[in-house]
Amino acid sequence: MALFKKRTVGKPGEWYYCLEHKKVEEGPECPAQNRFGPYTSREAAQHAMDTARDRNLQWDTDPKWHDEDKGKSSPPGGTSSPSGD
Repeated sequence: MALFKKRTVGKPGEWYYCLEHKKVEEGPECPAQNRFGPYTSREAAQHAMDTARDRNLQWDTDPKWHDEDKGKSSPPGGTSSPSGD
């Protein structure tokens, strides 16, 4: 049993957006799996969800990620069988 809980120490001026608490935190207060960052300012961390949404939209509409679908068409139901029938 550990006597002390290991805690990640952040650098001064690092800001994070906690996904669990839905708030901006200075330094890594929550586990890495629950946060976005580090950001260089509180304001940038406050816009973390907007930034993520914008990036996801860009990636979802980026033709480089969909070029394997070129020339292929789905049946009207939107699904196809593994054999291509």
